[in-house]
Amino acid sequence: MKYEDLDLKIPIEANDYSECSKFITNSIDLIMKNAMDSERNKIIINTNLKLGIPMENVNKIAGPFVEAWAFEIFSEALEDKNNTYDLVNVEAGERLNMADVILQFKKTRKRSSVITGNVDVKTTSNDITNSGKSPNITSFARIRTAYIEDPNYIFVILSIKHKVYSTKDAETKMMMGVMEIVDFNSYDLKYISDSDISYNPALGTGQIQIRDIHYVSHQKRTVAEFCNLLDKKFLNSKKGFQQWHEYAIQNDWIK
Repeated sequence: MKYEDLDLKIPIEANDYSECSKFITNSIDLIMKNAMDSERNKIIINTNLKLGIPMENVNKIAGPFVEAWAFEIFSEALEDKNNTYDLVNVEAGERLNMADVILQFKKTRKRSSVITGNVDVKTTSNDITNSGKSPNITSFARIRTAYIEDPNYIFVILSIKHKVYSTKDAETKMMMGVMEIVDFNSYDLKYISDSDISYNPALGTGQIQIRDIHYVSHQKRTVAEFCNLLDKKFLNSKKGFQQWHEYAIQNDWIK
């Protein structure tokens, strides 16, 4: 038996998938830009450590802080009476969910008036070379199954770059850590170029990774082509066809 001989389920997305994807990533970019331009890009961390936050280990704690900041920024955009983003709902991703934040936007389209973006927040340090450069994005089997179950699934990677410094409070004389958001980019995983996506066989069914999250190219493709790309990267790994076939049966990828 060979991969080419199998009768796979072929997901087919809506004709306006690309338009919806662009709408969501553009809206995320605008919300993030407005937060930075209005100087809402700082996270204050109070500590009684005389020397402030240990800079050499700050990347280990940055992720949860930045994820919480991003969720608050999206929530503030939703609550803004002058909400110009057509944002109608913001939810935190449940534990073990692939997404950290789930955003819903109002958009008129056939058979639907709302589109959903599943946002995975990734953090990198501006102070530490190669920090978060090649992050694990999600499990191979989970993301492939998500596209089979919903061909219109939009999975956005929001890459946020930060820097950290310490300053002394004039009244308390205590050190305050400041985590400042300095840059960001958002990408629809489905449209990230072949050369920028890699597969790491470690951890469960393996992890989809971005080779360098700071320099990502785009490549238009259908969801069926993306599933095929993921399969090829898996098949070319040490796990091979037999393991892929077991996952395909478990997750109902074959007709």
